[in-house]
Amino acid sequence: MLQAHQCEVAYEIDDIGQDAWDSCTLANGSAYNPFVDYRFLKALEESKSVCAETGWQPFHVQMKQADEVVAVMPMYLKSHSHGEFVFDGSWANAWYQAGGKYYPKLQSSVPFTPATGSRLLAKSSSGTGSANYERSLLIGAAKICEHIGVSSLHITFMPREQWDVAGKVGYLQRVDRQFHWGNHGYGSFTDFLSDLSSKKRKNIRRERRDALASDVEIEWITGNDLNESHWDAFYEFYEDTSFRKWGAAYLNRDFFSLVSEAMSEQVLLILGKRHGRYVAGAINFIGEDTLFGRNWGCTEHHRFLHFEICYYQAIDYAIEHGLRFVEAGAQGGHKFLRGYMPRPTYSAHWIPNEQFREAVAHFLSSEKNYVARDIDYLEARSPFKEGVDLATYRDKANDFRYTP
Repeated sequence: MLQAHQCEVAYEIDDIGQDAWDSCTLANGSAYNPFVDYRFLKALEESKSVCAETGWQPFHVQMKQADEVVAVMPMYLKSHSHGEFVFDGSWANAWYQAGGKYYPKLQSSVPFTPATGSRLLAKSSSGTGSANYERSLLIGAAKICEHIGVSSLHITFMPREQWDVAGKVGYLQRVDRQFHWGNHGYGSFTDFLSDLSSKKRKNIRRERRDALASDVEIEWITGNDLNESHWDAFYEFYEDTSFRKWGAAYLNRDFFSLVSEAMSEQVLLILGKRHGRYVAGAINFIGEDTLFGRNWGCTEHHRFLHFEICYYQAIDYAIEHGLRFVEAGAQGGHKFLRGYMPRPTYSAHWIPNEQFREAVAHFLSSEKNYVARDIDYLEARSPFKEGVDLATYRDKANDFRYTP
């Protein structure tokens, strides 16, 4: 039987407070991740991009020892599965067909953000690091799930180490993959190209040349240089993409102003300008060792401009600023041909209903095998030339290899 420390639910992040949140976020020594930054999550709530009306009711878990907050967990009560990027639509359909009610559910994630980062934000405990508090937080969250009577709890895009803890506690484990770029000590984009096969190298050079052939100029804008005119232009791009892909924008205009005001040094806009007017752009967030590419859009369509702004310029920035990785979001096998290699992503799931849990567990076992085969297939067709050391990717992929 699971045992839990006392956990409480906060219905807005302000109920926990920045000092308490930051004391947990910054305590475990992991690389800074902008998406679990109090300021980012508060901007989502303050702008009303995240609220009960949008189907993302804040439901953050905090764990206290005496009067001290020792661990927190970003969590939301969801009335749908939009904006998560780990797809459970088939689970919801199966649940409904069996006469159950899948929604609401609990979701521990960063809304609209398919980027790996800590979900169990904990201080050190009794000389054992944060593991004890992480375990207690997982148990407490599962107890909350059962107590309020929702179908399930899902923790998505979590680090491998926390995923392992979740598995030991009894959560079901899921694996998927994304495409990330790794910096192998490159001094320039040309150095990176030299690691690719001749054909891939030529294709990228041609794409970069053609993307700017119509007099498009690229700007990097961050920190105090960001202003409302930049956000007005970018939001037009973002809305265009959102309406075409999802039918509506997840994030409202206020969010971008709020997050820029709160943490502009962690925000990078890469904008394309043509004849004095911005025509395309992408927003990125800067972590300690990773550049996270998030949203893109345009008002003029130029061949390969999406690749230039979202992928190649991001690599240029990472090399210039000594970042180890570029994460360019979910999906996109086309990234692979441009030097972004497959890396596993991890999620954990608590399902109280035993029959439903057993069915999902069977599915996850098969899916995990498929993902491992997919990464094997892609690695065998790597865009890198023979002899290039890809240990950055292979070590992480080998972590989860499944043998039936």
